[in-house]
Amino acid sequence: MDALPEALRSAFDPERFRRDGHALVDQLADYLRAVTQRGGPVLPWAEPEDNLARWSGSFPDEPGTSLGELMTRVLAGSNHLHHPRYVGHQVTAPLPSSALVHLASALLNNGTAVYEMGPVSAPMERRALAWMAQQAGFPAEADGVLTSGGSVGNLTALLAARQAITGRDVWDEGLAGGKPLAILVPDETHYCVKRAAQILGLGRGGIFSIPVDERFRLRPEALPETFALAERTGRQVFAVVASAGSTSTGAFDPLEPVADFCRQRGLWFHVDGAHGAAAVLSPKYAHLAAGLGRAESLVWDAHKMMLLPALVTAVLFRDGRRSYEAFSQRADYLLRHGAHGEWWNPAHRTLECTKRMMGLELWAALALHGTRMFSDYVTRMFDLGRTFAAMLDDADDFELAVAPDCNIVCFRHVPDDFQDLDGHQERVRARLLAEGSFYLVQTRLRGHVHLRVTLINPLTTEADLEGLLESIRRVGSS
Repeated sequence: MDALPEALRSAFDPERFRRDGHALVDQLADYLRAVTQRGGPVLPWAEPEDNLARWSGSFPDEPGTSLGELMTRVLAGSNHLHHPRYVGHQVTAPLPSSALVHLASALLNNGTAVYEMGPVSAPMERRALAWMAQQAGFPAEADGVLTSGGSVGNLTALLAARQAITGRDVWDEGLAGGKPLAILVPDETHYCVKRAAQILGLGRGGIFSIPVDERFRLRPEALPETFALAERTGRQVFAVVASAGSTSTGAFDPLEPVADFCRQRGLWFHVDGAHGAAAVLSPKYAHLAAGLGRAESLVWDAHKMMLLPALVTAVLFRDGRRSYEAFSQRADYLLRHGAHGEWWNPAHRTLECTKRMMGLELWAALALHGTRMFSDYVTRMFDLGRTFAAMLDDADDFELAVAPDCNIVCFRHVPDDFQDLDGHQERVRARLLAEGSFYLVQTRLRGHVHLRVTLINPLTTEADLEGLLESIRRVGSS
């Protein structure tokens, strides 16, 4: 065989990796110091076409830029989630240690769909999931799997629900010949739940919205009528979905009465706790998720309130046997058909045939930092949500949309004698993004535009939030 080409030899040279790695960690550590000390903008806003023009689509035959030069450009153009004035989407400022573990997992590249490819990460995943299930109040027979995000997680849970409740072997026989199916979801449910229902073949007509109250929480007393409405259309309801920390407002639905309703009617009770399930880690706020352990399935994102890089989502099942029913399918070259209980082969239970070493990242975070740190973090961020709400209540020119359940707060700037308040919120946000002083988002509640913050960076302080209000006033008056 010919000698290894020089380009390939250089690409896999351990000493080059050592030099580049040391330089990159130094570069990232300097970056981390700067942004955590509030240096520079939170984001360097640019229009999409302008940013596209900055990145060439023509690549050289021979090595071009260095890793250091490339990362300088990437860091300069990226959003800075570790900046304490990042209060935008529900994507956390990851633990620096998790970034290092992520580096190791990327180099090892041990896919965790089957045990022979993931002999370390598969057992780590099982141990970490058992801990999460225990925190959620699930029984010893609970089980689950890690997957790539809440959208896939909710789909996985509802696939299992359809298989368990409808009594149909959908994988082999399809949906034809039976009643059309339906699920009940709160008005405020995340769009991915409705998307999952449509992927399952329910169509728009199979999604029935449960009214919410003035605090955007599911109204349990509306469940019987919503269920009856679905049945009058000739559909078979098989699941009810509730939220533990909804996306728009962070609302926690009352889970106990929903669990009662589902038990009475033989329905699957699923909780989308992508954001708020971590409340169970805080002794101060665990009451928000009372009844969580009665759900048949739960989705919990570790990349939100457990400080991990995206995406790491736990899908937990109260009865672990149900976790094998979402993707009960033959793949003889990898898996034995019907091999229920083979926890070491997660491909039985996930959409992914190749899966990152998510278990390593989650297990390492818990082992390196201890569980108390995560409890303290959740408590701190939920406390800060209430503090910010009090600041808004005390200000004459701001209006709080709803008292927050967690660390998501929605509000409006309402200066005197201002007519177009919806347009004003949009303009204020656009100006803040353009100058890079804060990154916040917006949502629509009760038909009107509201500003929305997710207080997810552990370094954000009351002073930062006071600065946000002053910045809104400043750009709002210009």
